[in-house]
Amino acid sequence: MLAFLLKRLLNAAFVMLAVAFLAFMIFRFFGDPVEMMVNEQATQSDRAELRERLGLNDGLMTQYARFVGNAVQGDFGISYRNQQDVMVLLADRFPATFELVIVATVLSLVIGIPFGVLTAVYQERKLADGLQLGSIIGVSLPSFVVGILLILVFSVTLGWLPAFGRGDTVDIGWWSSGFFTSSGRAALVLPSISLSLFQITLVMRLVRAEMLEVLRSDFIKFARARGLPLSVVHWRHALRNCLMPVITLTGMQIGNLIAFALVTETVFQWPGMGLLFIQAVTFVDIPVMAAYLMVVAFIFVLINTLVDITYAYVDPRLRNDASVKGGASNGH
Repeated sequence: MLAFLLKRLLNAAFVMLAVAFLAFMIFRFFGDPVEMMVNEQATQSDRAELRERLGLNDGLMTQYARFVGNAVQGDFGISYRNQQDVMVLLADRFPATFELVIVATVLSLVIGIPFGVLTAVYQERKLADGLQLGSIIGVSLPSFVVGILLILVFSVTLGWLPAFGRGDTVDIGWWSSGFFTSSGRAALVLPSISLSLFQITLVMRLVRAEMLEVLRSDFIKFARARGLPLSVVHWRHALRNCLMPVITLTGMQIGNLIAFALVTETVFQWPGMGLLFIQAVTFVDIPVMAAYLMVVAFIFVLINTLVDITYAYVDPRLRNDASVKGGASNGH
């Protein structure tokens, strides 16, 4: 297990170094940082001094090593546009993105799991056909189209919910939460629905496929033969055996939701990390772009590594695969 753990950690470190190299190359070659930071009245001497202070006269590998060292300490420099520490900016925006992702994840489970069970149990009925058709529409519509339609119906036409912003928030230490104010909760509804629609479809289809497989198994036939109510057979015995892949998928999709929330955040002007990244691209704010890339990659790598380790802990055969393959190759 220790060898497996070290191998996974080394793989994660290698991936992060590769992402850091990509972020560094963006930082190094996407425009001249000096020209973006100085004003028009700066002299050539001022520019040369700033270039020396930033270390831009050093060799490429020296600059890359310095970039990695600073990134490990959470130092990505100063935002060109906001003139603030980049990590402070990301930390300010992270609670908004995280709360949006959490609500979208809960919605995907609360709606997707029952719909998946219903489409499997009543697969011959029109209800299942309707839900299946709805899932195809849900997975086909781009999230920005869904967001615009939600704003048009519930904000512009009916006036029930706000079309943009986060509403009032409450500060709990460094965390700002919209869960404790009515305007904050109202502002969460439309963007979370827009973000969760694809996830709902994904969970529903996965649960349906797993349920169809489980419903054909012997222990379900035995439960029916014992005379248990169908609701108990379906919602307790069958569903329980379908939840492991759903939990795994949901955990891995949280990284995707954080990374791809930028479209939803842009449509609803949600003040999260995604909107900050879009603004950084608009104003060519390279430090923010590089930091966002590194943070999102770290979340992906962390979640996938934890999932791999959990799998290996649950199923010892997975951590022995490498040694078995190594022994087989030596035999040849």
